[in-house]
Amino acid sequence: MKKFICSVSGAIGSFLINAIGGWDSSLHTLIVFMVIDYLTGIAVAAVFKNSSKTETGRLESNEGFKGICKKCMILMFVLIGYRIDVVLNLDYIRTAVIIAFITNELISIVENAGLMGIPIPKIISNCIDILNKKSIEDGVE
Repeated sequence: MKKFICSVSGAIGSFLINAIGGWDSSLHTLIVFMVIDYLTGIAVAAVFKNSSKTETGRLESNEGFKGICKKCMILMFVLIGYRIDVVLNLDYIRTAVIIAFITNELISIVENAGLMGIPIPKIISNCIDILNKKSIEDGVE
């Protein structure tokens, strides 16, 4: 049974990664940032009780589910960008979409850190500016 579950999981994972253009450093970065954003959002609500998503500032399962749905939608946009690249025989729309969402996730991580009372290093603010400029250059805002 264990081999079957592992085989099915591997096949599904392989199909999904292939569907969104393969595994590369930009997708890896996006996934890492999405996980960090989700976990820091949980920490803000559960530990610091300072979430702007709920009236009480506390952790609510409904908001957590919405967060997961949003992360799935981000991956859907990566899929859409990749399919547009394929149809138009291009190689940059998927990357531009990923960079735009990396920027968005980084901003959200910084906001979560601010809600925790953590000062933001200047280099991170500079990175956000650079990523924003790159997104604008690539035509994604």
